[in-house]
Amino acid sequence: MAAEDLYPSAAGRPARGIARKAAAGAVLAGYSWLAGGLAPFTTRSLLSVLLPGAVLGAIAYGRPPERIPAPATMDVAGFSYWLIAVAALFEWEASAFISGSHWWHPSLTELITPLIAPHPVRSAAICVWLLGGWALVRR
Repeated sequence: MAAEDLYPSAAGRPARGIARKAAAGAVLAGYSWLAGGLAPFTTRSLLSVLLPGAVLGAIAYGRPPERIPAPATMDVAGFSYWLIAVAALFEWEASAFISGSHWWHPSLTELITPLIAPHPVRSAAICVWLLGGWALVRR
C-alpha cells in the first residue's frame, strides 16, 4: 500500500468542499468577533445569541438526528456525579438570586464575567459555543 492511500492529501478532495469549509470558518470567526464586541445585556447582544440559536434549532427540527439506542444499563456512579454537580450549580445560582447576589455570595455569571471580559476571549467563547451547538445538531 502506498503512503498516499493511507494519508490522502487535499488534492484528492474536491476544491469546492475545502472552499466551503474555509468560507464557513471565516463567517464563524467574523460573527464571533462581532458578537464578542457587543456590550453585554443589551438588545443587540441578546439578538446575537438568539439568531444562531434559532438557526441551529430550525436545522435540528428540520433534520432530526438518528436515535441512538438506549444502553442496557445505566452507570449509577457516573450519573450521581453529574447529578451532584448540576444540583450544586443550580443551588448556587438560586441562592445568589434569592440573596440579591451580594459581594459575599456572587452568582456564577458575576464570577465568570471578569474572566471573559477581554474581546478576544469573549469572541473565542462565542465561537466555542457555536461549534458546540453545531456538534449537537450534526449528531
